[in-house]
Amino acid sequence: MDMRSPGHRSDLRKYLAELIGTYALIFCGTGAIVINEQTQALGHGGIAMTFGLIVMALIYAFGETSGAHFNPAVTLGFVAARRFPIARAFPYIAAQVLGGVFASLTLHLLFPNDAMLGATIPSGSVWQSFFLEVILTWLLMLVILQVSQGSKETGLMAGIAIGATVGLEAMFAGPICGASMNPVRSLAPALVSGQLAQVWIYLTAPIAGSLLGTTTWQLIRNNDPKNT
Repeated sequence: MDMRSPGHRSDLRKYLAELIGTYALIFCGTGAIVINEQTQALGHGGIAMTFGLIVMALIYAFGETSGAHFNPAVTLGFVAARRFPIARAFPYIAAQVLGGVFASLTLHLLFPNDAMLGATIPSGSVWQSFFLEVILTWLLMLVILQVSQGSKETGLMAGIAIGATVGLEAMFAGPICGASMNPVRSLAPALVSGQLAQVWIYLTAPIAGSLLGTTTWQLIRNNDPKNT
């Protein structure tokens, strides 16, 4: 493919948007955790609000460019819903991982004495956190599919609905499981900080929850006379 072709440039813009958006999400979200540990200025509610607000802002900023996934579980959910080409999923996920790791490296440079960098650690049992993450991501993916347009999180209400869902779930479930709902949100700080022991929960449960959300959406959609 010609590197200068309009189609190739369009794809590169999408991948760059996913990288920048995921960077901003991880930098702001896990950055809020790191800063709160040092200052106690935000509290749990402030951290949850930070995640919700940055997701909302990024959807409005990048929804028209890349669809504002910023989450491998969301990308795979769109693939399962047949709203996103599987051939584009790997570059999207690669861009998301790079953006997340760059964000955690930035936080490590800014706060070199922080041992966790906002890594997601269960405070309850492993399986309690696993199933909470499945349920949280199930609900998030269901909301995303209901309010998005195709594979794009766009539209007047999409940012508000999705950002509010992230903030709400982080608010009530964060103290137990971390409310990751995003493999990259957990993988990036775990890789940079070396806190890898329980990261498998946050790689597998959000993907399982996303696919479950897609299945639920398909059942709802297929039973709706307007969609038959």
